[in-house]
Amino acid sequence: MLGLLLTAKLFIFSTPADFDTFLNISLVPQKSEITVEPYFNTLRFADESLPLGDQRIKTRMNASLRAHSYQKLQTSKLHKQAEKWFPVIEPILKKYGVPADFKYMPLVESGLKSGTSPKGASGYWQFMPQTARDFGLRVNSEMDERQNMKRSTVAAAKYLKSLYREFGSWTLAAAAYNIGEGSLKRQINKQNQDNYFKMKLNRETASYVYKLISMKEIIENPTRHGYTSRVSRLLAKNANSDEENFPFEAKKTLKSPQILRN
Repeated sequence: MLGLLLTAKLFIFSTPADFDTFLNISLVPQKSEITVEPYFNTLRFADESLPLGDQRIKTRMNASLRAHSYQKLQTSKLHKQAEKWFPVIEPILKKYGVPADFKYMPLVESGLKSGTSPKGASGYWQFMPQTARDFGLRVNSEMDERQNMKRSTVAAAKYLKSLYREFGSWTLAAAAYNIGEGSLKRQINKQNQDNYFKMKLNRETASYVYKLISMKEIIENPTRHGYTSRVSRLLAKNANSDEENFPFEAKKTLKSPQILRN
């Protein structure tokens, strides 16, 4: 018995390094390989793709897609508004050299309905009064051209193009439209980061481009997100495309029409 105890004691005191090594291996989180579905390779806004291999970005994108699915929204009103107004918006954006994907911005901003928020943003593109005036819209007690689709879209196109010239990225231009160019510049300098998807921004702006991509998806590929074939006949460009590998994981709510802002 004494021999066994001495052997056991010798074993315990002769292997601490190995035991510590075992503990370290067990306690250190192991990196798991992130599998990126082919579907996510197709998601982009204004020809800017989602960074691949980042689980945080993938999770945010999935959450946004789910929030825009028919299961969540239970309405096809956005598709009907798009059918009505996209023919007006698209040629204006093209004329000013703004990517067609920005036609989804007024859907996110206002649901393509006219109205004014408590903060004073108004119209289809939700312009603040001074920004609207800066880009040629008349806003006074007698007239508010923010409520005019054609004129407000011209102003929005000019504003977006100026933001692109300033930031050199359409996703950053979209973010600046939401948060303001001054605020975005400060965050870029503070974080030393100019990739929208990798920046830490306020909740609304951090989700903004994800919403634009999601809006694009439910309009262009509605059946993938639970909308009816009737809706797909309205606008979808790819309603009959191969849906294999689709991960069906997939408001600051204002009293006015900003129905999709958080």
